[in-house]
Amino acid sequence: MRVLWTDGSAVPNPGEGGFAVIEVSGGEARPVVLGRDDTTTNIRMEGKAMTAAIKYAGEEGCEIHSDSEFWINVLTKWADGWKARGWKKARGEIMNLDIVKELYELYHQYPVKLVWVRGHVGTKYNEMADEWANRARMGETLDITR
Repeated sequence: MRVLWTDGSAVPNPGEGGFAVIEVSGGEARPVVLGRDDTTTNIRMEGKAMTAAIKYAGEEGCEIHSDSEFWINVLTKWADGWKARGWKKARGEIMNLDIVKELYELYHQYPVKLVWVRGHVGTKYNEMADEWANRARMGETLDITR
């Protein structure tokens, strides 16, 4: 099972955004997926990061460390009920439904363990994911030959 750390960023919020997936293996960490969007929000980028992490790990599965309590709650507490009601909440619309549906399907298709971490408190790989999400937001890409 791959160990992945994810983060997303939008500045301003909403504004230009980026996300990053960091893989930690054998004491080494490296960014493995970066993405960006011209007009987005922090929440969307956090969801896109988790989606990219699950796709990256595929059948092998992954343990995702994220500071997005929102997306962890979507997957572990709320989405089953939303789906049972035809993708509706008891009150109001489901925001970012496109990401919710895709992420929900991936979460149930592949082995995934979610680990919430407090953000911006100096946790090494969370800070690294944040740094790379901001770098992606500013247009940095990965050299796929490394």
